[in-house]
Amino acid sequence: MAPDRDFYETLGVSRTASAEEIQRAYRKLARQFHPDVNKDPGAEERFKEVSEAYDVLSDPETRRKYDQFGPNFRQVPEGVDPDTWAAAQQGGRAAQGGQRARAGQGAPGGFGEWTTFGEGDAFGGIDFEDLFGGAFRSGRRGPMRGADQEAELPLTVEEAFHGGRRTITLPGPAGPRSYDVNIPAGVTDGQRIRLAGQGSQGGAGGAAGDLYLIVRIAPHPRFRLEGRDVYVDLPVTPWEAALGAKVPVDGPGGEAKVSVPAGSSSGRRLRLRGRGMPNPKGAPGDLYAVAKIMVPKRLNKRERELFEELGRVSDFDPRQQQ
Repeated sequence: MAPDRDFYETLGVSRTASAEEIQRAYRKLARQFHPDVNKDPGAEERFKEVSEAYDVLSDPETRRKYDQFGPNFRQVPEGVDPDTWAAAQQGGRAAQGGQRARAGQGAPGGFGEWTTFGEGDAFGGIDFEDLFGGAFRSGRRGPMRGADQEAELPLTVEEAFHGGRRTITLPGPAGPRSYDVNIPAGVTDGQRIRLAGQGSQGGAGGAAGDLYLIVRIAPHPRFRLEGRDVYVDLPVTPWEAALGAKVPVDGPGGEAKVSVPAGSSSGRRLRLRGRGMPNPKGAPGDLYAVAKIMVPKRLNKRERELFEELGRVSDFDPRQQQ
């Protein structure tokens, strides 16, 4: 998501929206932009933006921090006053503007007597002495919290459904490093899992940053996800579709039984409430079995006779039903 993109704007809700309004907006947009449904080139990126916005705004604590500190709320050390942070951000922009204005003046190197912080400083260019007191006087810096880091966590639909503990290995400047990750049941594509203190090391005794694992759910040969709803094709015979039947359907949580109403056609969606992806913050998604009428590739003699008889006695014409 672009850094200046507003999460509320992304979901199309007001800043005072209730949790239910946020969830309804997310479900609507997730269905609209899911890559399995929407083949437009920008749909996948839009779906990721919607998922990230929902991940932040659906959690009361992260929503509170976002409201206080804006898109960079994850970079804010614990206990920082929002007014102080706003002043720091304003001071940083002013300092950067002054640096650009002074570029090329003074001593060799382009910045004369201006002092800049390194890339690891989350507040680059801010005068901390004015904002936080003497910890930064005489070139001495107080404890600096390390930067947060991000990495992708690929999961299957089944892994996302059940959750559980998993060990992953990620590359790093000092070589590969392994992490034990507790995956909550029902994580969604684009959701972030926070590993506290596993980001970059802090400076001058400061706390380490956090590592955020971004969930990426791999395409599945049978299941299609739209938010927390799961769609699966349900093969049925012509007689099951015509007469009605109770048939088994496989979902990420295992086998379930679904009633096929008499007179069902291909494409009919049969809803199993609450059998979709779990939701630790609210109601689970639903499982939708989509009827797909299948006919035998080869008919034995008796089957052919029965189909021929049906063709003679039936006055049903599907082309007249459209």
